[in-house]
Amino acid sequence: MSDEQLEEQATTTPPAFALTTGRERGYHRAAVDTFLASARRAFESGGDELSAEDVRIASFPLVKGGYVVADVDAALGRVEDAFAARERERVVRTQGAGAWVDQARADAQVILDHLARPRRHRFARTGVLTFGYRIDEVDHVSTRIVRYLRDGDALTAEQLRSAAFRMQRGGYREEQVDALLDATIDVILAVR
Repeated sequence: MSDEQLEEQATTTPPAFALTTGRERGYHRAAVDTFLASARRAFESGGDELSAEDVRIASFPLVKGGYVVADVDAALGRVEDAFAARERERVVRTQGAGAWVDQARADAQVILDHLARPRRHRFARTGVLTFGYRIDEVDHVSTRIVRYLRDGDALTAEQLRSAAFRMQRGGYREEQVDALLDATIDVILAVR
């Protein structure tokens, strides 16, 4: 389907999510609709062409009159949960529950080992003239992750998905922090 056809379809069908108004930008309707349709097909076919991680890293252009970001993100969280449950079921069926638990435990230990570093030194930093995530905010979330993995404190995948950090010069490198958050979400989804 061409871009024009997708755009026409998006404007002729009722919206799947609430739309932004005024100057607020939202996710491009056709891009979201296309992604969710392909996710539905992949899930229903039981194939491996799409994973929970693929759903988590999906991104869409921001446009005026687009879908409300929070609504789409919540739906994507549910889709990710469904794919993760199916992936867990597949591994448990083929390799046994012990293999699944061992892998989740090993992943959790890697995260704990990384976060055992001293505060303010848990991730690589950007240069003094470039921006990265605020160190104190990331360290706060990191401490919550440690408490979840080590002590069993409450922490949900949704809380990590919605974690947002302000920027600061010389802050933590975004890609490292994001990778650790993704790995922690994988562990949370594995032990549900």
